[in-house]
Amino acid sequence: MASSARTAPVADPVLVVNNIEVIYNHVILVLKGVSLKVAEGGIVALLGANGAGKTTTLKAISNLLRAERGEVTKGSIVFRGNEVQNLSPNDLVKRGCIQVMEGRHCFGHLSVEENLLTGAYTRRDGSAAVRRDLELVYDYFPRLRERRRSQAGYTSGGEQQMTAIGRALMSRPTMILLDEPSMGLAPQLVEEIFEIVQQLNSREGVSFLLAEQNTNIALKYATYGYILESGRIVLDGEAHALRENEDVKEFYLGVGGEGRKSFRNVKHYKRRKRWLA
Repeated sequence: MASSARTAPVADPVLVVNNIEVIYNHVILVLKGVSLKVAEGGIVALLGANGAGKTTTLKAISNLLRAERGEVTKGSIVFRGNEVQNLSPNDLVKRGCIQVMEGRHCFGHLSVEENLLTGAYTRRDGSAAVRRDLELVYDYFPRLRERRRSQAGYTSGGEQQMTAIGRALMSRPTMILLDEPSMGLAPQLVEEIFEIVQQLNSREGVSFLLAEQNTNIALKYATYGYILESGRIVLDGEAHALRENEDVKEFYLGVGGEGRKSFRNVKHYKRRKRWLA
């Protein structure tokens, strides 16, 4: 079982989020002292129910909050040893950190290949290097090679998710913020997407922070996990320890121990009280 004491991943962190608060429209407090780390070469899962603050956390890191009238009002975000909360999203991409948005957000009127090539817009290393990386994306996503000339808006949800991840890879990132990759996809496709994420992590050295409601699949592939509830981190630990944690099993994995109730029948404050005890 995960200890209540906060323990960091073993490797040096590529990303450190330190006690941040996020406010929307100058009045709505969404994140309340969120801290987390992503180890170099790690896969870290950010878990929680819809509305817990997962997407807001990713957007705070990628500096996309301002477009939604949100801002980080306290704390710091450090990527590769430098504070980045005041950078533009474009500058952060150039430094190697990019977000894949929830809902995929492909350019529907462009072909799959044109979508992929838009991911290389910050690069200045020449067309030959871009073409090599395009072939690399097709190696990881052979289905995209088959659909490369198809209009992205007419491809399946799984193909659009692959396109969105492939587009991010075209920027040559060292870290990807992946928001709800399983949303709206069949279980077999979800497994395929996560297998590719694991391959990108192990073969290409890309670190991942992925926000997921599907706790079971996320903890299967992650090395470390954080659970968000109402804008706060309420539990964290090694992925294997979280999978064995009785509260996580009951409230997120749907596996109740003897005499335990379904989380749907337990009051919110009781769950928090037990977690924070």
